[in-house]
Amino acid sequence: MTIENKNIKIALEWPIIKSIFTLAIPILLANLLQSAYQLIDAFWVWRLWDYAIAAVSVSFPITFFMISLGTGFSIAWSTLIAQYVGAKNRKMVNHVAAQTLFMMTVVSIVLWTIGYILSPSLLSLMWVSPEVFSNALTFMRVSFVGLAFVFGFSIFQSIMRWIWQVKMPMYIVFGTVCLNFILDPFFIYWYWIVPTMGVAGAAMATFFTQGIAAIIGFVILLRGNYWIHLKLSDFKPDFIYIKKAFFLWLPSSIEMSVRSLWMIVMTFLITSFGTTAIASFWAGSNISQIVIILGMWLSMSTSILVWQNIWANNIKRAKDIAKISALISFASLTTVWILVFFTAPLLVSFFVPNDINVINWWAIFIRTIAFSFGFIGLQFAIMWVFRASWNMVTTMVISLVSQWVLQLPLAYFLSKHTPLGVQGLWYAFPISNVLIALISVFRFMKWTWQKTKLTKEYEMIEKISEEANIEGVMK
Repeated sequence: MTIENKNIKIALEWPIIKSIFTLAIPILLANLLQSAYQLIDAFWVWRLWDYAIAAVSVSFPITFFMISLGTGFSIAWSTLIAQYVGAKNRKMVNHVAAQTLFMMTVVSIVLWTIGYILSPSLLSLMWVSPEVFSNALTFMRVSFVGLAFVFGFSIFQSIMRWIWQVKMPMYIVFGTVCLNFILDPFFIYWYWIVPTMGVAGAAMATFFTQGIAAIIGFVILLRGNYWIHLKLSDFKPDFIYIKKAFFLWLPSSIEMSVRSLWMIVMTFLITSFGTTAIASFWAGSNISQIVIILGMWLSMSTSILVWQNIWANNIKRAKDIAKISALISFASLTTVWILVFFTAPLLVSFFVPNDINVINWWAIFIRTIAFSFGFIGLQFAIMWVFRASWNMVTTMVISLVSQWVLQLPLAYFLSKHTPLGVQGLWYAFPISNVLIALISVFRFMKWTWQKTKLTKEYEMIEKISEEANIEGVMK
């Protein structure tokens, strides 16, 4: 049995739970390892001082915003790649993958330039204190330089997922994360011949190791060891294709960029409560990031399985996969909530062993938001089903409502106009997460998402494919 036939059998014929976990476990491990970059940086940076923690905290939302602008490309175009994988059109898979990598390189250069120039102004707008400003500026600028590597490896991971080669990215990330753990103390502190870089050293170590990961992924795609085989000629810009495929990027990019812009505005709000609040928020955000990854491990695999079953016109199995995945995600993250609630001080003291103030604030924050972990998992599972069925606008609208209609107004009102103060910020998270999860479930239960296989977007993809093939023949 060929790898291609085996993958189809897993998606369409195996028991649903077995199919989900076969694909989900390697994705989970790869994503957890990917998040280890930030956790390793946190482990070493938090051993410096409060101002160092705050410097990374205020930098992260802005760098995340820049990353999110490009991530919209990754989500939309990787789904486009999936359509050609389903059609077994290897030529177009290679073409789209190469054009995506080309576009992401261009996007990363543009975002790096904008971010590098505007960093001082953005930090000033956030009322960052002088003690934090210089470290935050250096950390941000180093992070911006590495955007090309972040985007490049993200595309590589997406491509490998859609061709069912989920283990290779996991191996690459494992190796580079181990290297990052070794390099961080050398760059942050002074060891032997490496000069002291402080907070910027964490960004530099991550830049170096993520660069290695992206280069390895690029070489794998060029060598053609797997189903996909890129050639340098594939990277010649196809402006006709890029122009017509551009609309696929727009909803995902708006969703991701607005999500990250919300984080910047929230950081503005949090900075008004002082350095300890900022440090506590970043500490909690690192743990929340792991929770999000745990929610996404099933969601990503579910989107692949749902998409393949919709493609095969097996709608009942697609719905069953979606429902089972949502229930598993809700149950697993509710279990995480219980564990985090009872171990909150112990978790943060591992990173900040000597700062009782940060430990206490962080414990309050994480215990407050942890209640909604299960609902986050439920929402993620449903949102990725929408993406798999080309309901990109639905996911965009839900994200906008979640953060800008519910969460941000709640956070401002509860923190500024009630006796809760900074705790009002924390309460806004679980309230909005529960509400938006219920809205997502309601939208999901209408089942209209299953009817989008032959929508205008899909027909446009077919048109793009035909025109690209015709153009290739004419050349």
